[in-house]
Amino acid sequence: MTDATKPEHFPYLPHTKSDRDAMLKAIGVKTFDELLAHIPKEVRAKELNLEPGLSELELTQKISQLAFKNKPASQQASFLGAGCYRRYVPAAVGNIVSRGEFATAYTPYQPEVSQGSLQAIYEFQTAICLLTGMEVANASMYDGPTACAEAALMAARLTDRKHFLISEALNPEYGIVTKTYLKTSGQTYKTVPAPAGVAPASEMEVDENTAAIIVQYPNYFGCFEDLKALAEQAHKHGALLVVVTDPISLGLLEPPSSFGADIVVGDAQQCGNYLSFGGPSAGYMATRMQFVRQLPGRLAGMTVDKTGKRAFTLTLQTREQHIRRANATSNICTNQALNALAMLIYLTLVGPEGLKTIAEISLQRAHYLADALSAVPGVSLKFKQRFFSDFVIETAHPAGKVLSALQEDGVLGGVDLARFWDKYKNCILVSVTEMNNPSELDKFAQGLPRALARLGATEPSASAASSALAHKR
Repeated sequence: MTDATKPEHFPYLPHTKSDRDAMLKAIGVKTFDELLAHIPKEVRAKELNLEPGLSELELTQKISQLAFKNKPASQQASFLGAGCYRRYVPAAVGNIVSRGEFATAYTPYQPEVSQGSLQAIYEFQTAICLLTGMEVANASMYDGPTACAEAALMAARLTDRKHFLISEALNPEYGIVTKTYLKTSGQTYKTVPAPAGVAPASEMEVDENTAAIIVQYPNYFGCFEDLKALAEQAHKHGALLVVVTDPISLGLLEPPSSFGADIVVGDAQQCGNYLSFGGPSAGYMATRMQFVRQLPGRLAGMTVDKTGKRAFTLTLQTREQHIRRANATSNICTNQALNALAMLIYLTLVGPEGLKTIAEISLQRAHYLADALSAVPGVSLKFKQRFFSDFVIETAHPAGKVLSALQEDGVLGGVDLARFWDKYKNCILVSVTEMNNPSELDKFAQGLPRALARLGATEPSASAASSALAHKR
């Protein structure tokens, strides 16, 4: 026997030495090394050079020391966004979602023992319908990008068409996922340019082969597409309009349904879900009742039991392989119910007026900051459009360098658009939420001239940003 067969080398395995001896004997070898003899030594796993084991106390101390090297967004003036935002999460959200009934529950296939989970899902669907103005919503998707991709495939099934028109101002990550889905399912697409920050309806070449137009509201640059004109353009040719939405903005803006949207999707992250290094989250999807049979995922419905009491059950499971198999509308399985529940709790806690207030604060502070930043010499707003809480600034320097210089002052200034577009290499997408208090806005506005000065721009003798802030006040 070699040392590798000693039990202490594999304390996590349930087999004893006698168990392993019996197995080796049944196989016809005497040792574990003999079992592996046919594998060349040069391709066998090498022994890992690991540090000696630590006690729980020592390990806790070491992990804490490593953690202190991190500087999370919560400890900086963060203006990052682009689909994943730092927003306030009420304490009650974490308290409720951590309850065992929700945290450990899986798919509620047995309604008789899953009434609480089913009711929560039903209420989530109701909240999404109220938010988007649509008639029916499903029990969530993986996240916003997959919801967008599933909406595209749903539009293809409904229209029996294979071509899509996608606005350039759609969140690029939504676009990447959606285009991947379309390519691998035999669909085609065209990206419609948005040189002025929006993709004009007049540039949407809709014909009898077009399944849908896909846009975002407000879009990735923070601007507003003309949804009414886009819906008319699509419907005139029998195509659908798919709209990606910002759930917080819908507390203030007209819902997409009022402009003629056919499928509305988005991400739950902003509502009760933390940044959490980018996930997990949940996607939502809502549509017209006439399209419900092609809605991916599943729906919870409300009915009455045999005694006449209100009861909940899974009404439609159009995706389930165990029901429809090859005819399933989607392979979406786990529906991120816990994250969806967090969104429901958030919306319930803040209510319609609270959501409107949060949206108004975000909008007002974004415009305050945009005025201040665009007053800095050498800085301008890239797009002359109305915007909600995201906007794009352009400087004379590569955005990555400007952002690095800003971070020296503890400001996470936004997202470098060169990540997705070479033509926007000097552009930064700035996102503002209710978490950005006035002092953070001022810190950004006063830090940008210093950052540009370090990069070679001339810092004004009297800060234009400070003047703009004083004027705004």
